[in-house]
Amino acid sequence: MNLNQSDANMIANALAGHFVSMYYVDIETGHFKQMVRSHVTGVSGMPEEGDDFFSLAKENAPSFVDADDLDELLAVYDKKAILKRLENNTPFMVECRVLAHGVVEHVRQVTLLCEDKKHILCCLENIDREYLEKAEQEKNLRSAERKANIDALTGIKNRNAFLESLEEINEDIIRGKSTKPFAVVVCDVNGLKNMNDTRGHSFGDEAIKRAARMICETFKHSPVFRTGGDEFAAVLTDGDYEKRDKLLEVLREVSLKNGRTRTGPEVASGMAEYRTGIDRNFNNVYERADAEMYENKKAMKANKVADCIRRTGETDSLITDERKRLLDGMFGALYTVAGESYIYINDLRYDYSRWSLKLVNDFGLKSEYMYHADKIWHDYIHPDDMESYEEAVEAVLRGDMELRPLVYRARKADGSYAILSTRGFVLTDSEGMPEYFGGIIIPH
Repeated sequence: MNLNQSDANMIANALAGHFVSMYYVDIETGHFKQMVRSHVTGVSGMPEEGDDFFSLAKENAPSFVDADDLDELLAVYDKKAILKRLENNTPFMVECRVLAHGVVEHVRQVTLLCEDKKHILCCLENIDREYLEKAEQEKNLRSAERKANIDALTGIKNRNAFLESLEEINEDIIRGKSTKPFAVVVCDVNGLKNMNDTRGHSFGDEAIKRAARMICETFKHSPVFRTGGDEFAAVLTDGDYEKRDKLLEVLREVSLKNGRTRTGPEVASGMAEYRTGIDRNFNNVYERADAEMYENKKAMKANKVADCIRRTGETDSLITDERKRLLDGMFGALYTVAGESYIYINDLRYDYSRWSLKLVNDFGLKSEYMYHADKIWHDYIHPDDMESYEEAVEAVLRGDMELRPLVYRARKADGSYAILSTRGFVLTDSEGMPEYFGGIIIPH
């Protein structure tokens, strides 16, 4: 039965509340008539009635349809394509973005085949609300997932995500399912407690964030988790697993460079591979990696101390004239900054230092130039303050490279004790090795 004008009007009235625009189109001739006036009139440039709907629609579409959606929408206006898609009497729909009165809106183009098989209804539905609701739902879902599985400080996966991941792996292992090869890398940031104590938690937080980036950049194709305050883990599979030894070597080289140049955090690391038929669960692998990490941490600490005492073997040599001139130049610069404070600077290669004349006179030191001055100065420190003093200096030898703010007592030439506040620093050579150690001592 053919759809007459009266029937079309009835359909238009029934759908008017749902669609913002509707055209009744003769497929064969292309003649069309607008049945529902568009609430977004002006976006299509289509007249209320005409003789070539398909040509006009294609002609006007580029002026109001988003360029990324244009090709898909133009396919709607192809007669053969329409009949092909509608041959099962199933409505054909395509969504796109249009510019309506200067505002981008989401619309759905719905094409229905009339009962007479000769006419179609081309309807336009505004679905902005749907998009807004969908976007809000996705935003809320992402937010919930992020809170549950993402570490707020670093932006990587957190301990909760790590536990979920190892649970999945454990299920495969325990049930005897085929488990593809994997390795676990455990990492720990060196010296975080000392950073927090001496430089503040914001400095420590930055070290954690930089460590996370460093690990992620090394194992680019593997999930990386922050499993604790300064602890991380990565589960390597596929390509990263195949290159696991090389990648671990790269991570350790970067960490050692950071220690030498003080340009980033030092990260201790350990790795272990899953052994089919031997490891009963994920924890077996993790514990071996964790044990190796602690061995690496101890080795790094030992190397740091050895590097910082690089002057060994040269301390019995007399300082050269050139090195002495350099020492005097740095002392002069420090004196200009420090003013009336006591100052000192030591050439670590020769264990030769210069002390301010005021400090020498007040404390009765032998000279403003001294070899092995650190040992000499120890005799002046109050016995009750010696432990905290040595801990602070040892922090430098462990790699902190900046003497923690320290208050202690030292004996003056007249036998009384002065309260001193000290902050020290280390200067490195071109290879990033400690070369000079200096400081400012403020009397109270």
